[in-house]
Amino acid sequence: MEIFNTKKSLRNFLDSKSENVKVGFVPTMGALHEGHLSLVRCCRNQNEVVVVSIFVNPTQFNDKEDLANYPRTLDKDLELLRQEHVDVVFCPSVEEMYPEPDTRTFDLGGLDTTMEGAFRPGHFNGVVQIVTKLFEVVLPHRAYFGEKDFQQLTIIRYIVNQLNIPVQIVPCPIVREPDGLAMSSRNMLLGANERQAAPLISQVLFKAKDLKNSLSVSELKKWVVDQIDANPYLQTEYFEIVDDVKLQPVNSWEDPVAKVGCIAVRAGKIRLIDNIRF
Repeated sequence: MEIFNTKKSLRNFLDSKSENVKVGFVPTMGALHEGHLSLVRCCRNQNEVVVVSIFVNPTQFNDKEDLANYPRTLDKDLELLRQEHVDVVFCPSVEEMYPEPDTRTFDLGGLDTTMEGAFRPGHFNGVVQIVTKLFEVVLPHRAYFGEKDFQQLTIIRYIVNQLNIPVQIVPCPIVREPDGLAMSSRNMLLGANERQAAPLISQVLFKAKDLKNSLSVSELKKWVVDQIDANPYLQTEYFEIVDDVKLQPVNSWEDPVAKVGCIAVRAGKIRLIDNIRF
């Protein structure tokens, strides 16, 4: 496994490969778990060269405390990636990726104004800043993103299309803990009481899918929030049922669009997100 810290050294290595070699890319912020590794395995199955980046991107954090507390476990991450037979790991510094401030602002077609965007202003612009920078360095044929971050996945697809970036975006299913909690690097920051309460989020979402035939969209949204907020360790920030392309609110089950329920919940100081298809 090759490990690079500079864009130039990574690019020189990839340029040494045959033009016919397919390069797959998994961008991460580290603190790797089984969800990330599922992306790596999918990438491994579809490409000759697997590149994983580990970079905690400061421009997508609008909360400095969240950035400071984000888990960093580089040695463990590298060992996990060795076990998965990853070819290349890119671990740049902030100075390497941002030698000067990135002042680019992207038109994300309104996809960034709802849900996560409403609670984390500027977050998705920062995500697109780093993803486009990484794409410019890696030049992957395919890039792999988890469906847990559904709004992010939708925005990445949108910007790749808008900017005509020649990469195939491959979505990968949510991976869950045995108790149903969606895997997240932030899970390791949960206190004991919050960790015990957190599986309620997915339990309520699964139940909501069963209830959709007996409740209206607005009734179901209220039911979900009420169920989660009844737990003293959980507080819903939002639960929205949207279409899966434009992320516009769905008002009726009869609306002829594919529907996704997206949720963000605070468990103590930790924000957890999840979603389910209806």
